[in-house]
Order: sequence, then structure tokens, then C-alpha cells
Amino acid sequence: RNGVGTNTVCAACSLGGSMEPVSLEPSLVSVKAILILDNDGKRIVCKYYDDTFPTQKEQQKFEETLFQKTHRANAEIIMLEGVTAVYKSNVDLFFYVLGAQTENELMLMGLLNGLYDSVSHVLKRNVEKRSLLDRMDALMLILDELVDGGVILETDSSVLIQRIAIRIDEGTFTDQSVRQVLQAAKDNLKWSLLK
Repeated sequence: RNGVGTNTVCAACSLGGSMEPVSLEPSLVSVKAILILDNDGKRIVCKYYDDTFPTQKEQQKFEETLFQKTHRANAEIIMLEGVTAVYKSNVDLFFYVLGAQTENELMLMGLLNGLYDSVSHVLKRNVEKRSLLDRMDALMLILDELVDGGVILETDSSVLIQRIAIRIDEGTFTDQSVRQVLQAAKDNLKWSLLK
């Protein structure tokens, strides 16, 4: 039945498949994974949000295939193994956002741009592997603010930068506070030995 109010689409496989209705139930979950690979295709950061690739071995095999298909291409999007991937590269890093095959590519690209622009700002426009590894804490905060459980929370890089700046200020120690803690520990140890 293909009447008003149903969410079905006839999907014909381009390789001579059958005309079977595919259900497109509405869902907030739109991101399958976010990956950052180096220029050798090795994993820097990956966050998978569903069980499309349930084991680490399957994830790494997919990442290798994805990298082989994209590292020399000039495109920004690829459909591979039932997944839509949008990607961007810079110097020695490849940024990927993965979604379902039926997912809106523009939405995934907006998320990718938000991720890339936020990382670029945090790294002071020096987007390369070494700088990224030095600021892994900020990268993990960016990923947490971007997507939660596959649901896109925010794509605007200025909002993301503002949010992570607050979280970094709340969670880090300055050199002075570390010195104060060490001094207090020395004083406590000295007084406990003198008793």
C-alpha cells in the first residue's frame, strides 16, 4: 500500500534488483560514525554510533576500504557498503562523517564542516596530525558536543567552540594551581612526619 501518510519508497537496485518497498521510518539517529584517519589510513579517532560494523576488525576493514577509495579522489562524498560517507582532507588528516545510505548528504556535510571548522579553530588553523594529537582533549569535547548517540546536536562551529571553551575552562588545571596542590601535599607530608 502506497497511500497518503505512509513512509515507503520503491527502491530499484541499479544492478537489476527488484522493485520492493523500503520503509523510511523517521529517526533522529542520522550519524553512523565520525572518523579521523592519518595519511596512511590509520585511525586517529573514531566514534561509531550504531552496530553497522559491530567488531573492531570489521570497523578497521571498512576504514581501510574507505581510505583506499577516497585518499586520491577529488570528490567529497562516496557511497560504500551501504553507507554514505562525506569527507575532507587537509595536510595529513582525513575527516569522515558516515550516515545511512538514505541520509541527506547536505546534513552530513554540514556536520563535517562544523567538525572541521571547530578543530581548525582549536588548532589555530594548523590542522595536522601532530597538532591534533596534542589537543586530543579538545577534539573529544568537540565530538561530544557535535553528536550524541548518532543524533546531531550542533553543527555551528562558533557555538561548538564556545561550548568547549567553557568545558575546558571548568576542567583543566593551570600551572599555578598544580604548584599549589603540590606545595600543599609537601606541607601536609612535612607536618605528618614532624608529629
